[in-house]
Amino acid sequence: MNARRIVLDTNIYISAFLFGGPPERVIRLILSGALECCISVPILDELRDVLQRTKFGLTADQALAIAEEARAMCRVVTPMCTVADVTLDPDDNHVLAYALAADADAIVSGDFHLLALKQWRGRPILNPAALLRTMDTPPGAT
Repeated sequence: MNARRIVLDTNIYISAFLFGGPPERVIRLILSGALECCISVPILDELRDVLQRTKFGLTADQALAIAEEARAMCRVVTPMCTVADVTLDPDDNHVLAYALAADADAIVSGDFHLLALKQWRGRPILNPAALLRTMDTPPGAT
């Protein structure tokens, strides 16, 4: 059986690498092969840029190292179209575009605007804890 393919919003990588909790458990499932993760170059760039914000206290080299770690554990995909389905925060649309390019089974985010959609084009949009709960549910169980 193939691993479930997911995409992670930038905030999930930041939470996983800096704070732990459910986002870190999602990363561990990716590293174990239980989940397949895809990422895009714009997400990698955003991750590196956000990690360099003063509030995180990281150097440019540390931010780059985290972005490289994310790239190493994910398959890089290139969105082939633009999406304009999130009107309240248009920057969130790039997550949807790369989920489409990845043919993702699920989108994982902590962003309110994305989570409010609940699903997009048949793909559930889940926070990390909700994704982990689905991993604990046997296939076909309701």
